[in-house]
Amino acid sequence: SGGHYRPPHCFARYKSAILVAYSNQEKYLRHLLYYIHPFLQRQQLCYTIYLIQQVGTGSFNRAKLLNVGVREAMKDEEWDCLVLHDVDLVPENDYNLYICDEYYPKHMASAMDKFQYTLPYKSFFGGVSALTPEHYMKMNGFPNTYWGDGGENDDIATRIHLAGMKIVRTSPQLGRYRVMDYNEETEIQEPWRRPPSRHDTRKTWKADGMNTLQFRLLSRTKHPLYTKIAVD
Repeated sequence: SGGHYRPPHCFARYKSAILVAYSNQEKYLRHLLYYIHPFLQRQQLCYTIYLIQQVGTGSFNRAKLLNVGVREAMKDEEWDCLVLHDVDLVPENDYNLYICDEYYPKHMASAMDKFQYTLPYKSFFGGVSALTPEHYMKMNGFPNTYWGDGGENDDIATRIHLAGMKIVRTSPQLGRYRVMDYNEETEIQEPWRRPPSRHDTRKTWKADGMNTLQFRLLSRTKHPLYTKIAVD
């Protein structure tokens, strides 16, 4: 219930909140839930899956939704780890552990099939990442001001460095992910491009993030496989 699980026969060493920013991608969601629950249970984690849904017809704001998810998830439990997960990615390797690095933010999706299992560029921090609540607050969370796709991942990578941390990556052998509905033919015709940065992160990171987060909580409901947080 509510996407919450504890191993029945042992005491879980780690408690991880899985946060998924969402906007009406039901086919991807069903696919992800089908794979991710058995995957996490094999790792014997205590976890909850949170779906943070943006209501309305405005541009999607993934980064702000994840800020909302962190704020709401921390009301439930003192989580050891916050796993920020795109809805259209499925992990391929059971040994890719959904736990945090003790010292630094961890980029987990280090090898996606969409990018031929390599990083598209050196500072890429998209797809799936894991941060402790301390890491998240130290960098003031994610920016709230990125509407539409792209750009926020570079802002986040820059924030991590400005906050005196560095990115650690899951090895490409373990951090392999499949992108659902990825079409190789269109990718060959239109290669993926790094989105242009629209913010001067050095100037904005302390004034745009968890400390300025404003939203309206519309509902919070427990579904059979996830907790849904609907926000305006």
